[in-house]
Amino acid sequence: MPEAVVALGANLGDPVRALSEAAEELHAVPGITVKALSRFYTTSPVDSSGPDYVNAVALVETSLTPMELLKACQRIENEHGRIRPAGVVNAPRTLDLDVISYEGVEQDDPVLTLPHPRMHERLFVLVPISDVCPSYVLSGGETVTEAVARVRKTHPDQQIRLLRQESVA
Repeated sequence: MPEAVVALGANLGDPVRALSEAAEELHAVPGITVKALSRFYTTSPVDSSGPDYVNAVALVETSLTPMELLKACQRIENEHGRIRPAGVVNAPRTLDLDVISYEGVEQDDPVLTLPHPRMHERLFVLVPISDVCPSYVLSGGETVTEAVARVRKTHPDQQIRLLRQESVA
């Protein structure tokens, strides 16, 4: 079965709990197996506002199509009270699940672009990916380790801090 990377984030309510529950709920979806969950990080908002986010990624194995995986993620978001205000992009949220990549798939679709077009610019995606798949190679051939170093240098405004392990339990 193909592997996919799903990014998890939240900055409203109890983000640690929301991410932990969302990982369990993803694993419970028929056709999805969570193979690895990164550590949890606090991150400053990027192209957004509100309090800091808690972010992680899940490496999943799935028999679902990319669009079915996206729909499963959106169903979980909705169950966690996700609201998408009309006309507001990147509003603070109780839970955000993004399909970042799907093994063997490159697509430029208005609903789901794969790999995610801005993943290579965001530490809140790259650093957790390096936890679960340190050998991950981005679509341009850059390794995740190289991408993290590049973004830290070119975007020092992006802050990311590891949450203490006991906070995630």
